[in-house]
Amino acid sequence: MIETNRLILRDWKEEDFAPFAQLNADPEVMRYFPSTLSLEESNEQAMRIQSLITERGWGFWAVELKATGQFIGFVGLHSQDERSGIPCAPFVEIGWRLSSEYWGKGYAPEAALSALEFAFCKLGSPSVYAFTALPNKPSQRVMSKLGMENVNQNFDHPKLPQGHDLERHCLYKISREQWFQKSK
Repeated sequence: MIETNRLILRDWKEEDFAPFAQLNADPEVMRYFPSTLSLEESNEQAMRIQSLITERGWGFWAVELKATGQFIGFVGLHSQDERSGIPCAPFVEIGWRLSSEYWGKGYAPEAALSALEFAFCKLGSPSVYAFTALPNKPSQRVMSKLGMENVNQNFDHPKLPQGHDLERHCLYKISREQWFQKSK
């Protein structure tokens, strides 16, 4: 469990699955993804995330508000292996997905800064990457707030069909040294 001023990043609970499914069915939340997720797809994704945390001790943690205990989405880390088709892989990736009612409150950067601390201080990662579809300016703003820099290696996401509106992605990175400089 990781605590910030307003949030708790923790293992997933069974009661997180229903609000996660609502989040994944929201066209606004999923506008930079190929599609919304069905209940079954969302539950499968949550179970995969949960099993990776159990297996490794880290991953895309469930995020809850300290004040209310409300599940608001996930923030955390994932590993991209050399077969992923993503430039610079293998690497540790940081990612987030929050319910739209909690956007604009600084929760994503707050939680992500703690995830970066975990990546650099607990995992010893030399760097952390993030990527998103080129039109996803909100996520790119979060990446910039974290001190990440665009590495100018745009790429076609290997899991999206050629010509898809969201096919082109940008890649951001922060090194351990940059993070330590920023966190002083």
